Amino acid sequence: MITITEPARERLKALLAARDQEDLALRLEIAGRRGGQFQYEFGFIGAEFREPEDQVVDAGDFLVFISPKSAPDLAGVTLDFHEDDFQSGFKIDNPNSVWSDDVAQAVQQVIDREINPSIASHGGIVNLLDVDVEQGIAYVQMGGGCQGCGMASVTLKQGVEVRILEAVPAITQVVDSTDHASGSNPYYQPAKGAGASPFG
Repeated sequence: MITITEPARERLKALLAARDQEDLALRLEIAGRRGGQFQYEFGFIGAEFREPEDQVVDAGDFLVFISPKSAPDLAGVTLDFHEDDFQSGFKIDNPNSVWSDDVAQAVQQVIDREINPSIASHGGIVNLLDVDVEQGIAYVQMGGGCQGCGMASVTLKQGVEVRILEAVPAITQVVDSTDHASGSNPYYQPAKGAGASPFG
């Protein structure tokens, strides 16, 4: 299911040795999607925390647990570790499409080609988190200058939602899942009533 390169294997073995704890396994899963890319979560857990439905990959020196929910999107991935004079870290090469559903792919295209270029001048970005095709809902997260911005609701309703609904008829609602309370609001004061959208 997955390939672990020798540099990644050696790095993981070193991390395991530093923990000095027996029966540890690596859990790898898809944590979400953002900016048209998979977001990953992986770390060591005790072997006793393996879920009954987990797929188990024997990596030789350790086991890798993969949840059944993440397994289809992790098929064929390569886990590598790169290190040079400037940076180091794990890298996951995933051949799978971030969105296998046609509706989600269409929404992502609208975000990439129209929405994000339009709000880039305000330092903003919109990420597609999920699509509920049955309910016709696209869940998005606003970041950069849009997070915590007093005009975020205007941008969402007058810009983001309008464009997505026009381009993707299967979507009837766009839900903002952003934690705006933690945003820095660098461009606007909180809106009082309607305002102008940066899409104008």
